[in-house]
Amino acid sequence: MRVLGIDPGLTRCGWGVVDGRPGARPTAVGVGVVRSDPTLALELRLLQVHTEVTALLREHRPDVVAVERVFHQNNKGTATGTAQAAGVAALAGAQAGLPVHWHTPSEVKAAISGSGRADKEQVTLMVTRVLGLDTPPKPADAADALALAVCHVWRGPTSDRLRVAALAAGAGVAPVPLSVATRSAVRPGRWQGIGSGR
Repeated sequence: MRVLGIDPGLTRCGWGVVDGRPGARPTAVGVGVVRSDPTLALELRLLQVHTEVTALLREHRPDVVAVERVFHQNNKGTATGTAQAAGVAALAGAQAGLPVHWHTPSEVKAAISGSGRADKEQVTLMVTRVLGLDTPPKPADAADALALAVCHVWRGPTSDRLRVAALAAGAGVAPVPLSVATRSAVRPGRWQGIGSGR
């Protein structure tokens, strides 16, 4: 499974691509930061983020997009920009016909370090170790994006199975195997509008 992790931000939007499967050591494919020009109008900055994320989807062809779920912050202006960047990243994923999953910061920290209270330095250190990188990814936004991708590789499939089972139980029907549900929901027209699929 290939995952594009997005650590949303308006000025710096971290991204990281990881290949892997549950129970195995994942591999880093790419990492970086999407930046928008702070002198531009908000809608143009959001367009920059959307355009760059769409280009990443074309280049790396992930199977799923993992985005950090935005919670309130002390700085309301920063929180608003972060939420807007998360929205346009999710939109780019949806336009590519890909599933978009949301992970909380504490969930990501717990997955990568074993503690939901880990600080940014600890997350960067563990990302470097888990992925066997020669140097720590910088800035922290890039490391956080890789952590998101690793979190989804390790935890996402279990969450998918639980969600499918819960939906089936609520509807009073037998659960559909995840592979069938995923194929029927994702494959048709997956890359419609931004290129051909793998």
